[in-house]
Amino acid sequence: MIIATGITKSYRQRGNLLGGRDVRALRGVDFAIGKGGAVTFIGESGCGKTTLGRIAAGLETYDSGEIVIDGVRMSSLRHRQRQAHFRRIQLIHQDPYSALNPTRTIQQTLDAPLALRARQTGRSKAWADNRAAELLTLVGIDPGYVLPRYPHQLSGGMRQRVVIARALTVDPEVLVADESVSMIDVSLRLGILALLKDLRERLGVSVLFITHDIATARYLGDDGELYVIYRGQVVERGATETVISAPVHPYTQSLLSAIPVLRGVERPGPERVEPTEALDESHADTGCLFARRCPFRTERCESELPLLGRDGDTTQEHACFHPRRRSVIPVEVTA
Repeated sequence: MIIATGITKSYRQRGNLLGGRDVRALRGVDFAIGKGGAVTFIGESGCGKTTLGRIAAGLETYDSGEIVIDGVRMSSLRHRQRQAHFRRIQLIHQDPYSALNPTRTIQQTLDAPLALRARQTGRSKAWADNRAAELLTLVGIDPGYVLPRYPHQLSGGMRQRVVIARALTVDPEVLVADESVSMIDVSLRLGILALLKDLRERLGVSVLFITHDIATARYLGDDGELYVIYRGQVVERGATETVISAPVHPYTQSLLSAIPVLRGVERPGPERVEPTEALDESHADTGCLFARRCPFRTERCESELPLLGRDGDTTQEHACFHPRRRSVIPVEVTA
């Protein structure tokens, strides 16, 4: 079980970019993920979701807040002590083309962590070799074909499966999948998503999924929780299907309204929501972070920051003073 509360992260800016202000990547984010669970963070580019994933995997520090892993507060441990806990949380990189060392065969790539485990547990090299083959079989590729090859000799989909196999070498309890299908062919994406879903069911591995794509969020986290994040703040949170089918925050509604539709097959929902202007980070943060772009803003929105809660007739939490369900999802055109 991982519980994160009030996670904040800022980056120092140099020069006159954004007026010299720090960039606030995360603004007090909370989330929890249990064994075999699925949590999805969705939002546009630059909203802080990748930073959150790296923090969850122990690859990035955070300014304030707390991460508790199986009841142990990470802030109470030294760096080396924290590593043992974060080793159980493995990151699946977004780019399978740069995630693997081009000068090493897949055999060498998998042997490195497996040989270390073999020495630590008194196992033989034969165990490491057999385990490498088992993991490749588990992720759906032929070890006899893949092991002697270099990354450039494999397709993007096969590389991503190798990246997943490498993450599994340490028997993780949580996989952080950061846009793990965004850089491979559309025809191969479903296979990777099905693999992650299968690992949840067969191994009990939890998945923290980071994406900007509604369809992949719905497929992988259909029985989990969906967090909508905007400029480092969670603005809506609830069961995945509830948030997608009955969104109440205008930002969530604008994301769903932006889903491309095929002419003659689908049409936008009758209450389509579009931001009134483009995102401009140079403005000071006062009031609701989405207020300047929200078509439903009021004076209160521009002066007061709404907090995540369950005010109004909603089953999901939201950070909005005027929550309202709107029919924004594209619907099939009937003859």
